[in-house]
Amino acid sequence: MTTPEPDSLDRLSHSELIGLVRELIGEVKRVGAENEKLNSSLAKLKVEHQAVKDELARLKRLPPRPPQKPSGMDKATDRSGPKGGGKNDEPTRRRGSTLDKLKIDETVVVRAAAPAGSRHKGYEEIVIQDLALQPKVTRYRRERWETPDGRTVIADLDPGIVGGYGPNLHRFVLMLHFQGQVTCERIVALLDGMGVLISKRQVVRLLTVKLETFRTEDAQVLNAGLTSAPYVTVDDTGARHAGKAAYTTQIGSDRFTAFRTGPAKSRQAFLARLCGTTAFYVINEAALEYMKGRNLPQTVIDKLACHAAHTFASSEDWARHLDALGLTDLKVTPDPVQIASEGALWGAIHHQRLLQDTVIVSDDAGQFRVGEHGLCWVHAERLVHKLIPANDKQRNAIEVTRRMIWWFHGSLKDYK
Repeated sequence: MTTPEPDSLDRLSHSELIGLVRELIGEVKRVGAENEKLNSSLAKLKVEHQAVKDELARLKRLPPRPPQKPSGMDKATDRSGPKGGGKNDEPTRRRGSTLDKLKIDETVVVRAAAPAGSRHKGYEEIVIQDLALQPKVTRYRRERWETPDGRTVIADLDPGIVGGYGPNLHRFVLMLHFQGQVTCERIVALLDGMGVLISKRQVVRLLTVKLETFRTEDAQVLNAGLTSAPYVTVDDTGARHAGKAAYTTQIGSDRFTAFRTGPAKSRQAFLARLCGTTAFYVINEAALEYMKGRNLPQTVIDKLACHAAHTFASSEDWARHLDALGLTDLKVTPDPVQIASEGALWGAIHHQRLLQDTVIVSDDAGQFRVGEHGLCWVHAERLVHKLIPANDKQRNAIEVTRRMIWWFHGSLKDYK
């Protein structure tokens, strides 16, 4: 198309100008269509180029590229704003006095040597915090009686006393070792410096005695959380236990937190950790529905459903049951033993009425996708962040969607 000179446009008629504008509009549309094709081709080339780079890095045995970078949108939803306090900034809330949290145990009046003729003008107060660490030694005199039938009755001690050491010392040793990661040798040195007569053997005894009580309490906390919490967040990380590689799974919400460590992080291991401290397998409606959802053959499901035994108290009993049914000899996909075990564990969870109306929130790892499942905000937004737009319209739609996600997240934070 030949574009006329600007001066010659004045000599064109109305109909000629309309024709020229139509030609220009058609040219703009053609260029726009070519631009979209080029953008789409460029996006595909970027994906192919990155795939080639990843394959080259793998062949060279180089470390893999880092995962998708965090979007930073979560931090952007913090409405506190930058520090500096410009004139258009919202007024910041002042932090309240921390002295209100303290309980005054003693008030000491400090006298001043004022010269004669001075007038008393009240007091200037200052709150001082201090710590008094000193041993407290108590002798217990336990009454001893002899009954008419010859038995000896001795008065009971406080159940918190362990081997000649009181509950406060026991609590202090536990806190130092498990929260502070202090070794037994350093605990002995610290207590010895404070005037407490104690040996390393006695410290180890304080750390190991009544462990069943703590395990029972931990199991009760997890059971109560899985029964009542509207949601639980789950995640796992690598860990070392007894010199071997293991995995620690975190299960918690705003009400509780529990940690479980084991040699694997499969879905079967995750379901077993939700069941509690002992392996427990139950064949019920929930278990059979789970197996159907995982495409277990109907013949295998019928064998499990029609058998008289539906509850198994240990993994050994369950393994013998699967072997008796002939499931261990089947070499098919999916693995009948794995799917049946996962289903029986899921049945045990429902049998104990756990996770009845609870949503499991995770990073979308395969082992966590059971029951009512959802993603955390960052991982949900990351799926949108990973989309590769081919044109300006798609690019704008992705940006608007991401902004709406974090706008809603920020509004919920303000509401909370």
